[in-house]
Amino acid sequence: MSLILDVENLSVSFETSQKKILAVRGASFQLFEGETIGIVGESGCGKSVLTQSLLKLIPMPPGKIENGSVFFEGKNLLSLGEKQLSSYRGNKIGMVFQDPFTSLNPTMIVGKQIQEPLLAHHLCSIHAAKERALELLHLVGIPNPSSRFNQYPHELSGGMRQRIMIAISLACEPKILIADEPTTALDVTIQAQILDLLKEIKQKTQTSILLITHDLGVVSSICDRILVMYAGKIIEAGPVEQVLKSPLHPYTQMLLDSLFRLDEKQKKELKEGSPPVLVRDIKGCAYTPRCPSAMNICAKISPPMMTKGKQAASCWLHQRKTHDSPSKGKKPQKVFSH
Repeated sequence: MSLILDVENLSVSFETSQKKILAVRGASFQLFEGETIGIVGESGCGKSVLTQSLLKLIPMPPGKIENGSVFFEGKNLLSLGEKQLSSYRGNKIGMVFQDPFTSLNPTMIVGKQIQEPLLAHHLCSIHAAKERALELLHLVGIPNPSSRFNQYPHELSGGMRQRIMIAISLACEPKILIADEPTTALDVTIQAQILDLLKEIKQKTQTSILLITHDLGVVSSICDRILVMYAGKIIEAGPVEQVLKSPLHPYTQMLLDSLFRLDEKQKKELKEGSPPVLVRDIKGCAYTPRCPSAMNICAKISPPMMTKGKQAASCWLHQRKTHDSPSKGKKPQKVFSH
C-alpha cells in the first residue's frame, strides 16, 4: 500500500477570553491507500478538531494551527491558501459529518446537492453530473434513485439522509473520506447498514477512510488500525485486533472495560474521573490522575511514544528500565516480560 496522507506533529489551539486551549497536542500519523483508521476517545479529546484541521476547516480565529504539517500528494496542505485548499475540499478529500440534517441544504433537492461538488470543481457537464448523481444514489443503496433525486432532505429518513451525505462526499471520487461519527444519530439497525455501506465503498473504490467514533464495536468491525486520543494527544496506535486484544495504555484498557459484554459473569467497575481541562498546562502524562498504575515520573515528564511490535503507546509502563516507583502503591505491570 502506498502512503497517501502523512501528518506530523500537528498542534491546534483555540483562543478564549480567559486562556488558550491546546485542543490537539503534537499528533502524528500516516494513512495508506485503501486503509481505514479509526480515531477513538472521549468527547472533547480532539478527534474532530484533528480531522477538520487537516483541511483548515476550523474557524480561524479563534482557532489556530500552532505547528505541524499535513502532506497529501506531496504538498503540505497547511501551507496552502484558501483558494488552493478549495480544490482539495470535497474533491480529493471528502467529509461526512455527524448530523446530516444540519449539513444538508433544506431548500435544495438532494440530487442537486450531490451534483454540486462535481459542478463546483468543473469536473463534468450538468447532464453528466446528473447521471453521476443517479449512479451514486444507487451506489449508496437508495431505492428508486430517479424519484429520490427530486426529494428534499425533510422527506427522507435519518438513514437516507446519511446515505445522501456519503453520496455527496463520494461524488468527485476522493482519495480520502473523513467520516465524523457517521452513525451516532441513527438507530442500531441503520448504523449497521451504514457501516456495511462504508465497507462496500472501501472495497469497490479503494478509498482511504478516517473514521471518528467513540464506539469500539464500530472500530472492530470496519477499521484496519486505531488511534486512541486523550486530552488532544494520540496516546496509543496500532492494528485494531492487537490494540483491542492487548492494549498497551491504561486508558485504552479503561475504554475496553467500559463496554458491556454478555459473556462476563461479573460487571467491571468503571474508573472514576474526567479528562483534564485543556486551558491549564498539562505537566507529565495527562491521564495520571485517573491511572491505576501511575508512577512518580508520570506526573513529571510526558512519556514519548514507545513501540512494541506494530503497536505504540505513550506510557512510561513500557520503558524497559525505570528507576521510578508507583505513586499509588501499586506495581507497574511488566509489559515486556513473558
